[in-house]
Amino acid sequence: MDARDLKAACLSMPGSFEDFPFGPESSVFKIRGRSGREKMFALSALSAPRLTISLKCDPVVADQLRGAYPEITGAYHMNKKHWNGVDCTGQLTDRMIVEMIEDSYDLVVSSLPRADREALGWQRIVDGGAAE
Repeated sequence: MDARDLKAACLSMPGSFEDFPFGPESSVFKIRGRSGREKMFALSALSAPRLTISLKCDPVVADQLRGAYPEITGAYHMNKKHWNGVDCTGQLTDRMIVEMIEDSYDLVVSSLPRADREALGWQRIVDGGAAE
């Protein structure tokens, strides 16, 4: 997966936007609730020589993924219990990377108040079910 496709996948999530709170070299993908509160679901230095992305993940699933794929590690500068670092230049398929982006988005959106989830028109991508 290249940087353009990675950015497009992140921005395809409902209500997502790109921000640069850590400087122009780090793209942070967020969602904003109705209250204006912003929550990050992905972080990447898109212009870095080695393309990686940090994604939120359920702790049990994070451990399983790290054990199964050398391209997935604890995310640098993040809480490694909840965030995976994903090397997008390795053997992972584009589909798998997109699924991890969707999972990260779902985890973050599911923590928003119900009114915010409804305003986003969110349906849990992972379960394929209706918004809670």
